[in-house]
Amino acid sequence: MIDLHSHLDLYPNALELLERVGRENRFTLVVTTSPRAWLATTQVFRRYNNIKVALGLHPEVADKKFNEFDLLLSSIHKTNFIGEVGIDGSARNLNTLEKQELIFKSTIRECEKVGGRVISIHSRDAVSKVLTTIRTYENCGIPILHWFSGSVEELTTAIKMGCYFSINPVMIRGEKGRELISRIPCNLILPESDGPFVKMAGRPIMPWEAMNICSDLSRIWRMPIESVKDMIEENFKKLLQGMSGFSR
Repeated sequence: MIDLHSHLDLYPNALELLERVGRENRFTLVVTTSPRAWLATTQVFRRYNNIKVALGLHPEVADKKFNEFDLLLSSIHKTNFIGEVGIDGSARNLNTLEKQELIFKSTIRECEKVGGRVISIHSRDAVSKVLTTIRTYENCGIPILHWFSGSVEELTTAIKMGCYFSINPVMIRGEKGRELISRIPCNLILPESDGPFVKMAGRPIMPWEAMNICSDLSRIWRMPIESVKDMIEENFKKLLQGMSGFSR
């Protein structure tokens, strides 16, 4: 089982789930919402080699956590994984857009400066801004667009730029999500849960359920489910191979 975008630290029963996730998942990327959360979660999860904690500052808390901005930038050299970072252009977050853009641009610039990182990116209603920044710092590492919801034109641009896309079981069930996913090359798709925020049947999706997307991908790609699983596995291996060029 593979999960490239989980908020495992924010499940109400995170410590109870931790052992099972460590046992059942081959790899879990736990994205954090602030640098201080990253520091704390890293300490709690450190004994699990197959669970990596990404350094983040979520755009929805850009104002509330702005006092951690310097800590974010000064910590990027300490980890290979950055997330959740990005820009949220939805109406409820427009008042912090300037701070969001400053944080994201500075983060991506610093990722390039330290030799590249795997970056899990939030881009709701702000895909063009996000892609412009990635293009400006094209050696920032490996961008993964988490729960992409932009236009077909923006999707085409992101594909040409070589971005990966992490998708979850809820995204793939929606009509727009399926339409976008059908346009993404098979070799650029990775699984995510985005739990506990993403729910199905009234309960949070678990990290070991991220790979449930394979049954839907089997229908979209018209491919046997085992071949889909092999493709996801190959994509994950290529992601890790891409990390081998990062400097630390």
